[in-house]
Amino acid sequence: MTIGVLNMPRMGETMEEGKLVAWLVEQGQPFKRGEEILEVETDKTIVEFPALGDGVITETLVEIGELVEVGTPIARVDVGDGPNWTDDGSDSEPEPSEEANISPPASSAPSPAPAPAPVIAEAGGSAGGPLRATPLARRIARIEGLELSGITGTGRRGRIMRSDVEAAALARDASASDEAASPVASAAMPSGATAEAVKQMFAARGFEEVQLDGMRKTVAARLTEAKQTIPHFYLRREINLDALLAFRSKLNGQLEARGVKLSVNDFVIKACALALQRVPAANAVWAGDRILRLRSSDVAVAVAIEGGLFTPVLRAAEMKSLSALSAEMKDLAARARDRRLVPEEYRGGSFAISNLGMFGIDSFDAVINPPHGAILAVGAGKRRPAIGKDGELTVATIMSVTLSVDHRVIDGAVGAELLGAIVDNLENPLGMLA
Repeated sequence: MTIGVLNMPRMGETMEEGKLVAWLVEQGQPFKRGEEILEVETDKTIVEFPALGDGVITETLVEIGELVEVGTPIARVDVGDGPNWTDDGSDSEPEPSEEANISPPASSAPSPAPAPAPVIAEAGGSAGGPLRATPLARRIARIEGLELSGITGTGRRGRIMRSDVEAAALARDASASDEAASPVASAAMPSGATAEAVKQMFAARGFEEVQLDGMRKTVAARLTEAKQTIPHFYLRREINLDALLAFRSKLNGQLEARGVKLSVNDFVIKACALALQRVPAANAVWAGDRILRLRSSDVAVAVAIEGGLFTPVLRAAEMKSLSALSAEMKDLAARARDRRLVPEEYRGGSFAISNLGMFGIDSFDAVINPPHGAILAVGAGKRRPAIGKDGELTVATIMSVTLSVDHRVIDGAVGAELLGAIVDNLENPLGMLA
């Protein structure tokens, strides 16, 4: 009998920690290679993990619902006398162990941590007890020349995580840069109040402390990055929806027998996809030191879920019919709310749509999700006084939209041309079927 350690797998390139959702095989129950044995919640979705060999789970080391770093041991596995699961040599640092190391493939998981205990004890700790750090955190600390004793761990029981070491390295580098720029000691850049300082401020008030899950951390990090690094500018237009609403009502009547019901958002998706083809200079993304111009219109659509949002991507949307787009969007939105999308379904795209009209919002400015070049914020269509084509005063259904644009990718005139094409498509919906 050979006992190995199954570690928290890496289920995506950016995953650093995961939550154990469920064991799909019971302790003591044999499983076969390729059989799904556990469910892991990443920062965006829930993924089933397949066994890479035959075995039996002899002991689980992590509670259901617990959030742990990639590479942390989560179970002991009896692999019998069969072939052992292989070490992929990724970023967890193995150490000598008499137990077999079981790890997922390089495409989706890290190499194993050596011991089954979820906390690794460091030598040379303080008098109050040993330092605790993950193997990856120790490796990065050695590379950066940092003393772990000077780093505060944010992991369970004060464990020093990779992010803690990276934050310490950034703080050190920022301090060194400030000193090099001026011989006079300068104040540190403001970074906001600490959690403890804010909690102290409201100590006399009742409050509930909500810990961030992986998705909320990702949303916070990406939106902070977006507002700090992307030079946004905003273009606003009003769209007369009367022709579209009449056309939609007629189409839905004809499609009712097929169980198809088109929404205004389906028309918005199609209008944006066709506009990106009409203005190809705007169908682009920022790629660090260059611009990538896409050939197809891959349009992302924001879907609100509990605790965050997804932006599933409708690929080559300009080639799809309104009914096909509607069906695909309904499927993606339903699976997004169940957190069952795979990464390929919400990564990429050059352009995004965020529609808050169903919540009664008249207008708003959306934040660009990098590397997208632009995002369209869609408000509610409402009956308002309007000036007709002949100058007469009339009443029309008007929808306000705001195009947020990355000025590194799209200049003002190009952005205006793109928004004009979107407005033209929506005010002349029959043309979108030509």
